[in-house]
Amino acid sequence: MMTKTGIPESTRDATISFSPERSADVHLALWLTYITLGWMTIEGATSLLLGWASKSLLLEAFGIDSIVELFSAGVLLWRLKVESSGSASETRVEAVERRAARWVGFSLYALVAYVLFSSAYGLFFNQRITDTHASAWGIIIGLVAKVGMPILAGYKLRVAARLNSRALRADAMEAITCGYLAIVLMVGLAATRLFGWWWLDSIAALALIPFLIKEARAAISGDDCECC
Repeated sequence: MMTKTGIPESTRDATISFSPERSADVHLALWLTYITLGWMTIEGATSLLLGWASKSLLLEAFGIDSIVELFSAGVLLWRLKVESSGSASETRVEAVERRAARWVGFSLYALVAYVLFSSAYGLFFNQRITDTHASAWGIIIGLVAKVGMPILAGYKLRVAARLNSRALRADAMEAITCGYLAIVLMVGLAATRLFGWWWLDSIAALALIPFLIKEARAAISGDDCECC
């Protein structure tokens, strides 16, 4: 009997060899994940250190977002390593994909909690940034993330579609979120410094929540998405 994947049921648990095209996509996904791990490590450490030094809620929050993305990338690395090893059965790869998608989905919910907390804290307990030097560095960090994250997310979404990977798609959503939050970071730092509009970034960040919840549900429940 043939399964829905086109592989005979009798050989479904045997070690499988993927097509050259799929192997190339898995290899590309691995490189994208390595880039994400390196990027988020540098971005997170820099944002947290500058945020602590300048007492900037915006920079500290951006660093926390990077930590969440580091977790997501770590889960995705594990999922891709299982498939790229060449010794896993299709059943094993599918099981790992489902588990990784759930974990990345939960990390999206963690991102929702972070956005809610940071926005509420920003609205009710925010302190103005007085360190111009830290503000300038924060804007540079945001600018780099704003340019790079959408490009990285675009590659991830295309590869996720070809691999039919919910885990990779959910991870791409976090990269998109990082790009959006980079805009929030830059606008918030500039608006606070120039006009005293300390509330602007907190309000803008809340717009992300419906988008994140939708993607988290899809990753955890296994619902098909348009690109996959």
